[in-house]
Amino acid sequence: MNEELPTFDDIKNAAVRLSGHSFKTPVLQCSTLNNLVLNGANCFIKCENFQRSGSFKFRGAFSALSNLSEIQKENGVVAFSSGNHAQAVALSGKLLGIKTTIVMPTDAPELKVKATKSYGGNIVFYDRHLEDRVAIGLKLSEEQGMTLIHPYDNRDVISGQGTAAFELISEIGHLDYLFVCVGGGGLISGSALSAKAHNPLCKVYGVEPEAGNDAQMSLRTGSIVKIPTPVTIADGAQTQYIGNLTFEIMKSTVEDIITVSDEELKSCMHFFAERMKIVVEPTGCLGLAGLLKMAKNPESGLVLDINKKIGVILSGGNVDMIRFSSMISTCIPLL
Repeated sequence: MNEELPTFDDIKNAAVRLSGHSFKTPVLQCSTLNNLVLNGANCFIKCENFQRSGSFKFRGAFSALSNLSEIQKENGVVAFSSGNHAQAVALSGKLLGIKTTIVMPTDAPELKVKATKSYGGNIVFYDRHLEDRVAIGLKLSEEQGMTLIHPYDNRDVISGQGTAAFELISEIGHLDYLFVCVGGGGLISGSALSAKAHNPLCKVYGVEPEAGNDAQMSLRTGSIVKIPTPVTIADGAQTQYIGNLTFEIMKSTVEDIITVSDEELKSCMHFFAERMKIVVEPTGCLGLAGLLKMAKNPESGLVLDINKKIGVILSGGNVDMIRFSSMISTCIPLL
């Protein structure tokens, strides 16, 4: 793993590698959200659920795989993931002609397992509650000579993820606030680098599940905190700890980490479907749920008026439709 911290220049270079391969995803607004909830502030939602493989993870995976040496490409890669990074690496490998092996938990969503297989990924299953996916990935890498593509603690991955916010800001201008989901920290690290490069005063907030607040504890204590695998519907944020590289970036660029409940995520899934006509997975709703939680709290420090521009990275939309329907049918609607 390259331990050198990525820079904004790395994000711009990743954008060049991704050009013609990743989708420029849409930026949506909702007048009801702006006027009734955010006091007239303009909220811009970057829809990475429309990205290739269904999430922002394609950006980081393709960025990393396309930057490998020819020998590394020939030997193939190994990755570990609960689903979105798995799909992204498998698809990137298919596009680049690189063999991919993916270490996935036995309880990974079936939709994500099927998609990973369809992209040509060779899956190795493990028990996320009893086994260490990092150890398994490292062992496979050493035994078979494959390059390990870490889902977040990798310079090229972080740089690729940062292109989502880079695109958002290039389209709508500088932001006053940016809300980003947090699992291992790859997306928020790259997003914060992009946001701060355009506007050093932009306040970047991370959002993670209440059941898995390792990033929040890490930033507030000043050292990486490891927790048991969190029990949450946000399967993309069931990480036990953030990365070394992502932690270093987050310490200097992220304002704070907010936590939200699974019920708040369900309500946001319902809102996206009913009001904005888009399907969003639970993890993808973290950013909006965090913004709404702060907006309801007069002591949060969030300033909302017609002059403020807020960005939300909607991370992905890979969710089984039966599960999706079940979750939104029992939620409390936002509006």
